[in-house]
Amino acid sequence: MAVITPSGTRESPEAPDKPPQPQRGRAKGSRRWIPYAFLLPALALELLIHFVPIVLGTAMSVLRVTQYQISHWWEAPFTGLGNFRIVLDLDGPTGRSLLQSFLVTLAFTAVVLSATWLMGMAAALALQRPFRGRGLLRTLFLVPYALPAYASVITWRFIFQRDNGMLNHLLGQAGLTDGNPFWLIGQNAFWAECVVAVWRMWPFAFLFLMAGMQAIPQDVYEASSIDGAGPWRQLRSITLPLLSPVNRVLVLVMFLHTFNDFSTPYVLFGAGAPPAGDLISVHIYESSFATWNFGLGSAMSVLLLLFLLLVSACYFALTRRTGHDKDKP
Repeated sequence: MAVITPSGTRESPEAPDKPPQPQRGRAKGSRRWIPYAFLLPALALELLIHFVPIVLGTAMSVLRVTQYQISHWWEAPFTGLGNFRIVLDLDGPTGRSLLQSFLVTLAFTAVVLSATWLMGMAAALALQRPFRGRGLLRTLFLVPYALPAYASVITWRFIFQRDNGMLNHLLGQAGLTDGNPFWLIGQNAFWAECVVAVWRMWPFAFLFLMAGMQAIPQDVYEASSIDGAGPWRQLRSITLPLLSPVNRVLVLVMFLHTFNDFSTPYVLFGAGAPPAGDLISVHIYESSFATWNFGLGSAMSVLLLLFLLLVSACYFALTRRTGHDKDKP
């Protein structure tokens, strides 16, 4: 209720004192460290598992480390870029063998990546629409990826045996081979490890692509069907363009995993892989632990890391430029 003063003005009675409001901004600001606290253990483990070995391997690559200095490798003689000169010298035996292993790994990665993506895409398309038994097929398709690497590869090693292997037995029964060919030595070793790697990796591509297809609205397919688009046109105009962000990540992840694959050739062939199946990961391992020249092995590892970083950077730049060009009118 207003009060009239002698001068004729109105004055409102003073409002009662309100309780102080809590300072939400200060409380919120004091808790900003909580997400970083949750990330700290994972960051510490990441640094311990990945960053520390990278630093130590880089430091070892400029030293002449053999079995005599391995216990005190930091006291080994300093060579500077000497290990890198030996590794990159294509006229020497070390450089030629590394180049041969690098080319084999490139061919292996190209074959495995192409076959894995095609099989994953075909399986994802086949299981895109609901039908009876689709859940069972999804489970069966994921079995190769769920099995431990050693168990799956050692099974394929028994299959590829020359005398008692299942593959030669089936091919002989079908009359497709004359005698028992070797699959784990010679030129056939390359195709044997490609088959094993594709069998292990294609469920990963299938799972990735199937998840991406589930995010595509079904209304788009229904509208295209009304307009007269068939399955092939829907694949080219709808599925593949909308799956491009998924494919960008999938191709890079599979490339890095396949190029660094160690379990498949090591379990399939043992420590001494044949030249046709000498992947660079096993080659670096043998250069380090078979010849006890850890300096050269570390130099090869550093070069491999730089190559993969360069490929990743170029891939990101290319995909980003392609994405920007598609966004332009």
